[in-house]
Amino acid sequence: MTDLCPHGIQARVQVTDDSDVVVVRRRARELAARQGLSGAETESLATAVTEVARNIVVHAGGGEVLFGALGQAPRCGVIVIAHDSGPGIPSIEQAMQDGFSTKGGLGYGLAGARRLVDEFEIESTVDAGTTITLRKWAATERLRVFRACPSSTSKGA
Repeated sequence: MTDLCPHGIQARVQVTDDSDVVVVRRRARELAARQGLSGAETESLATAVTEVARNIVVHAGGGEVLFGALGQAPRCGVIVIAHDSGPGIPSIEQAMQDGFSTKGGLGYGLAGARRLVDEFEIESTVDAGTTITLRKWAATERLRVFRACPSSTSKGA
């Protein structure tokens, strides 16, 4: 799984219950702040990651979320890869529609998560699981003050 994150894994969180979803949200905020994302960009990412992690708990019963730093100034960001080995999604197209829910919710989860990030990829195989990759980039104008992305100047995360 680590080969999916070319800039190295900054954090890995096993997700099995709601308390893990809280940890995932906190990790997203921490890495986003280190990467120079604004408060609004950070909260957008945290909200999207929370939704994806909740889906792991509700639909798959468990999985993992990986976090990594992306880029070099003036383009810095965060990559989040969420993976489970659950039942998979039979129709990704249907699952990505606003209002679609298999568990009686509002049905805005995956579609909403997609709108909150800059790049959204989903792969799913029935009876094998789902992998969702999210990327959120810091606004270029704000990062011009950095000579390098914040994560590339600090050791360890």
